[in-house]
Amino acid sequence: MSNPGPAALVALAMAATATPASADDLRTAIAADMPSLMAIYRDLHQHPELSFQEVRSAKVMADAARKAGFKVTEGVGRTGIVAVLENGPGPTVMIRADMDALPVVEQTGLPFASKQRGIPPSGGETGIMHACGHDTHMTAWIATARQMAARKGEWSGTLVMIGQPAEETGEGAKAMLDDGLYTRFPKPDYALAFHDMSGVPAGMIAYASGPAMANVDSVDIYVKGVGGHGAAPHTTKDPIVLASAIVMRLQTLVSRENNPIEPAVVTVGSFHAGSRYNIISDSAHLQLTVRSFTDEQRARLIDGIKRIVAGEAMASGVPENLMPEVKFGEGFTPSLINEPGFTAQVVAPLVERFGAERVVSAPPIMPGEDFSRYRRADPANVQSVMLWVGGERTEVIEEAAKTGATLPSLHSPFWAPDAEKVIAAGAEALASTAIDLMSKTKG
Repeated sequence: MSNPGPAALVALAMAATATPASADDLRTAIAADMPSLMAIYRDLHQHPELSFQEVRSAKVMADAARKAGFKVTEGVGRTGIVAVLENGPGPTVMIRADMDALPVVEQTGLPFASKQRGIPPSGGETGIMHACGHDTHMTAWIATARQMAARKGEWSGTLVMIGQPAEETGEGAKAMLDDGLYTRFPKPDYALAFHDMSGVPAGMIAYASGPAMANVDSVDIYVKGVGGHGAAPHTTKDPIVLASAIVMRLQTLVSRENNPIEPAVVTVGSFHAGSRYNIISDSAHLQLTVRSFTDEQRARLIDGIKRIVAGEAMASGVPENLMPEVKFGEGFTPSLINEPGFTAQVVAPLVERFGAERVVSAPPIMPGEDFSRYRRADPANVQSVMLWVGGERTEVIEEAAKTGATLPSLHSPFWAPDAEKVIAAGAEALASTAIDLMSKTKG
């Protein structure tokens, strides 16, 4: 789905509230459970926790899963949880929700807005907010667990539900896998998840077939020089000039070396150097985010960064002992690929259930998502798909159509999704898909 204009968004919002094509008792049961679920959502929203600090959030999910009849293991991948429900022979389906919040000061004005404070790894106390909607994911996960436990007569197999830490830093899925997710617990045949989405009317379901979300690399470039007096530049090797040349040359990786029909991003988000007017510094520090979709494209971009840094340093006459260093962050997130065949298998029943006006194809997007690691850990045996569930409130869409205002994005301090619709649609999509994959009526 391309970026729709305001009028198109209003039309989509109306479609998202239209009578569904295939309502059943699953939808009715989730609706009946909504008062309890919304109480959980508001509690989670008021008590967000940063990456690898999700102790309270994990306990809320673990307690709910135990009450529903799951066998729960806590502390997997530091703060993650694994809830297992065995229900006879059949495939293993894994459903994931991420738990962490962001170091953002909430400005939504909601009566249950977060006032929490915390210290991220970067240091310095900050506000904390579920500015990416992970509180809706956790609540829908609980709703799904309840419905799957109540409907054991409809499916046969093993359900593994995980609460994952540290999605925002790109470290949580790896931590759970490294801690034995696929060896200590049943390894999934299928992995499912959803993420709320800004700019899409609440209750709509979107999906991308094939590449869906990008490879994400964090890159540090440490430029060295010879400092000195600003009035005597000939006695120095100015790292700011060299770093500036690197910044400008990096732009050609996308504009001149990348196939223009294959999206890529090389952004220099931070440039730090120097201390005052008349001092030429002896160092500069660049921080980059690099986005791509294929492993081959990623390799070309990384090789290009290394080549440009070395080449510009040589052109500047930097001696060998002062060559810049390029370091790649540990929080690399591999691209999310929704395998087309499995995506079609998942989407077809959702279209029948919700109606074609509520289940729409969307283009890939550049943010990262470490849900990708669960399939990449065993691509021959694990199939996965991530859906997007629209979260934009109808009244916000209508107001933006009138005024031309820009809608808030994920990670915005103003992001306030229509949580009830996100939770209802997300839970119904996850539960119905899991039941379909493990249906007792299948041969």
